[in-house]
Amino acid sequence: MKGFQVAAQVVYVGCGAGFADERPDACIPVVKTLSGLPGPRYLIFETLGERTLALAQLERRRDPALGYTPQMESFLRPILKDCRTAGIRIIANFGAANPMAAGLKVVALAKELGIANPRVAVVQGDDLLTYIDDNVIRSWKIIEGIALGDAELIAANVYLGAGPVVEALRQNVDIVILGRCADSALALGPLLHEFGWARDDWDHLAAGTLAGHLLECSAHVTGGYFADPGFKDVPDLARIGFPIAEVSADGSIVMTKAGNTGGRVSSRTVKEQMLYELHDPAAYLVPDVTLDITEVEVAEVGPDRVLVRGARGKPQPPTLKVTLSAEGGWLGEGEITYAGPNALARAELAADVLRTRLDLVGIQCPTRIDLIGSISSFDSDGGTLRQRNKFPGDGEYRVRLSGKSPDRKTVERVTNELIGLYSTGPAGGGGVRRSFVSRVRTCSALVERELVRVDIKILEE
Repeated sequence: MKGFQVAAQVVYVGCGAGFADERPDACIPVVKTLSGLPGPRYLIFETLGERTLALAQLERRRDPALGYTPQMESFLRPILKDCRTAGIRIIANFGAANPMAAGLKVVALAKELGIANPRVAVVQGDDLLTYIDDNVIRSWKIIEGIALGDAELIAANVYLGAGPVVEALRQNVDIVILGRCADSALALGPLLHEFGWARDDWDHLAAGTLAGHLLECSAHVTGGYFADPGFKDVPDLARIGFPIAEVSADGSIVMTKAGNTGGRVSSRTVKEQMLYELHDPAAYLVPDVTLDITEVEVAEVGPDRVLVRGARGKPQPPTLKVTLSAEGGWLGEGEITYAGPNALARAELAADVLRTRLDLVGIQCPTRIDLIGSISSFDSDGGTLRQRNKFPGDGEYRVRLSGKSPDRKTVERVTNELIGLYSTGPAGGGGVRRSFVSRVRTCSALVERELVRVDIKILEE
């Protein structure tokens, strides 16, 4: 790495959220740090997952004014005015199932906060159910997951690339609101806009994609989900800072974090996040490019500063990925705790009682029984790992019974058997809880790019 010179032109991209239920105060130090930096500055929010989006589609069905990320206001209210004052532009997939409603909400919030003349771009077109026939969508080949059969489609959302973000930024907007897009596109879009990289400049597109990939999971790259006391220590985890990428025109990246915060940016945190979710390090497929990280170099160049360079790119895939979601019935869960002397034997007796009772009452749906506290996280439905391992008899064990079925009444019957352990089970059971959750099934397909229609609308006060 000796002799490497960072290019003069730098774009700063900070991350405000890596999922919908992120700490809403975590983006405040990012904005403060970005406000003191020269040059173009952007703040991205990545708040969507496959199931998150499907649930948002259901919410929009119940109320056409909803279906966007419900935490959006808690993220934006503390920082929106400061971003406008400092000239920090926001790129976010807050739109979920209803980008237009999200955009209108942002405009209303800006007016409430006294922000004059906000320009908000709303990107639509990822929701294929709005313009492609249901039967056509069902005919597409499934590449991941199990086909949804005759189940009603809740959502069919395609992963958009960075192109719409670039087009929106060219229209001098303050905020870009999208629905489903590739996580990395949130950062690549501003970089394409600022640096003017050609859309077939694969190495530069790869570098921008890598920057977005390092940012997309928020604190993962600054020590979150990394800490392992005594092995991988992270200071002041409760005040962990969110990341900022300093990207140069030559494609080199310096990963750092918000000032006066906890956490750590090191070669190890960067490498862990870089490998996250990559099925093939030589061919990470996103809408804009095929990213190859096999020649990437990582070096610590200062406290909480890590230089990343050497990303290589290949042409983008010919098709785009679509996530299909459908109703998945119900999951019912019940839990009870056995603690103290001989707790394991009492928990195992409770599990035996439940197995017998499910058979006696004729429960037909798939069920599972776990002893949480032994080896439940890695065990099979049949409990084979638990049978091969011996655990202390004394201690604390929580018995979990779950069932899944197309209808709620069946899973209610399943969990009723666990509730019954209060009076018919082993001694000392307590802390009973149960819950019922509607489930969503998802799978992935591919769509030809020319079928996707993107529309960008500019909203103003």
